[in-house]
Amino acid sequence: MRVWVSGYRSYELGIFDQHDKKLKVIKEALRQSLEQLLDEGLDWLITGGQLGVEQWSLEVAAGLQKDYPELRTALMEPFADFGKNWNEANQTNLAVVKSKATFSATVSDKPYHSPQQLRNYQAFMLSHTDQALFIYDPQAPAKLHYTIEAIQRFQETHDYRLVTIDFDTLQEVADNLANDEENGFQAE
Repeated sequence: MRVWVSGYRSYELGIFDQHDKKLKVIKEALRQSLEQLLDEGLDWLITGGQLGVEQWSLEVAAGLQKDYPELRTALMEPFADFGKNWNEANQTNLAVVKSKATFSATVSDKPYHSPQQLRNYQAFMLSHTDQALFIYDPQAPAKLHYTIEAIQRFQETHDYRLVTIDFDTLQEVADNLANDEENGFQAE
């Protein structure tokens, strides 16, 4: 099973630092969802390199590979020179997650020049995955709603599952983490 993982960018969630408590919740929600998918047959996590959920999902997957060595990861950038305009720290983070991925490539070998490249990227991801796992809440659509709409159109003619982790689910994870910490348990 090949799963496309995506979601909000870090700035859309107001996360600007690796020590933000929200990040711990998001990574735990991703870990739980990925473990469930691994039990269902997940063998490839495929994502892009956007700052936020996409990069965090690769970090979580790297941690899961200790217990699930069959899990492979692919970082698919939508176009050449992806991230080139980011600051040095963000470019370094992209290079680190890319180096840990089982496979990485670009969908378009040209630098960004047209929104069509992003539509082509969506089509590529849909045709190369069996389902999607997104951190997404319809109450806060952001840029992600374009991808959700593309998935919904694809679902009209294909058997394609979309699993979303919404804000209510993230709150449940946060509550459980807080409860575990109160009781002396530590999340992995």
